[in-house]
Amino acid sequence: MNRKAHVYKCLKAVFIGLVLLLLYAPILLLAVYSFIDTDVIGTSGGFTFDHYRDLFTDSQVMTMIGNTLGLAFSSAALSTVLGTLGALGMYYSKRRVKTAVGAISRIPIINAEIVTALSLAIMFVAFGLQKSYFTLLMGHMVICTPFVVLSVMPKVKQMDNSLYEAALDLGASPAKAMFKVILPQIIPGVISGFMLAITLSLDDYIVTVYTRPSGFDTISTYVFNATIRGNAHTAETLSSFWALTTIIFLVILIIVIAANLAGRRKKEVVK
Repeated sequence: MNRKAHVYKCLKAVFIGLVLLLLYAPILLLAVYSFIDTDVIGTSGGFTFDHYRDLFTDSQVMTMIGNTLGLAFSSAALSTVLGTLGALGMYYSKRRVKTAVGAISRIPIINAEIVTALSLAIMFVAFGLQKSYFTLLMGHMVICTPFVVLSVMPKVKQMDNSLYEAALDLGASPAKAMFKVILPQIIPGVISGFMLAITLSLDDYIVTVYTRPSGFDTISTYVFNATIRGNAHTAETLSSFWALTTIIFLVILIIVIAANLAGRRKKEVVK
């Protein structure tokens, strides 16, 4: 029995190690090369901070980063508001309406992204809309909002609805009761939905290509186009993204660790 338990623990450790290696080996490789004086992965060089210097001194790269972050946060904020209101509306709707709306809201998640992108492009043309920041923002909201609904809905189902009714009985307006009673109960789902929306927007390429205005580049569109062009300046620019990837990974890692520590402290306080 002890031998079987030992074998089980070894196999579990091996599988966990393989999963972690598969997930994080590419990121760790880029992190290592972000400190190596080379523009081509697979070649060697000395230790350097040049990639980080190039990242923050290249005006074109900084513009792309600004475009990407601005689009991600604006689309995530709007998607979070829309998705949260949608989740609350579904919760307080009749059963048939709730089922129908829930099924419809999942279509963009199940649907292939290329189909969504083409559908948006055709719709904008049909309504006579030229590609602009507005169409780009709408496209990102379409792909982000359903995921916000999925993140918020479990918290909506767990909330104590009697508190909302009690607030109304005590004279609070529906809007005040929502902000003072409902929102504090569902805020973890709202925050997770917002963070997920940011991630989806930062990562998107297909919808961005079909809805962006001419001359507007995000990191994903620039990296793809620069890889196709493939010149010396492009190689230097792409190598600076190794540094950017490392910075993003470290920021996310810090946020995850901080969130876990905060969750543990909260549980200890409750106990």
